[in-house]
Amino acid sequence: MVSLTEEDKKIIRALQEDLPITKHPFLKIAKELGMEEQDLIEHIKRFIKKGIIRRFGATIYHDRSGFEANVMVAWKVEEDKISQTGKIMASFPEVTHCYARVSCPEWPYNLYTMVHGRNEEECYNIIKQIVKKTGLSVYRLLFTKRTFKRTSMKYF
Repeated sequence: MVSLTEEDKKIIRALQEDLPITKHPFLKIAKELGMEEQDLIEHIKRFIKKGIIRRFGATIYHDRSGFEANVMVAWKVEEDKISQTGKIMASFPEVTHCYARVSCPEWPYNLYTMVHGRNEEECYNIIKQIVKKTGLSVYRLLFTKRTFKRTSMKYF
């Protein structure tokens, strides 16, 4: 486990917010933190090297960008094939999340994917491709009807 200083937490708090839309976003953040841009960049490099920060990325609201359908697919996968099957499913660009979870007698599904498409028909076609590539036949489709919350995690 990595031990974080108060300064580390202060930097992470700033980095988990939206990056400023400016030519030098890290310079603006560094000034707000009372430090030099290069010092902030060195902290970020250290965080990446230690695995504290995995990546920087944009949050795209898929429904606003033409991808109006999404479906969580709950899959029933043999325990000894979860890792291999998860890697296959995760290789599809339309799959944004792929998780193994514990099943139970009333709900035998143990692998979950989130599939995005321009419409429901496109989602069905992607699922057919996943079925063909994995050989799975037992799954449930849970199309999103309404979104109540969608945010990134805030750690500090």
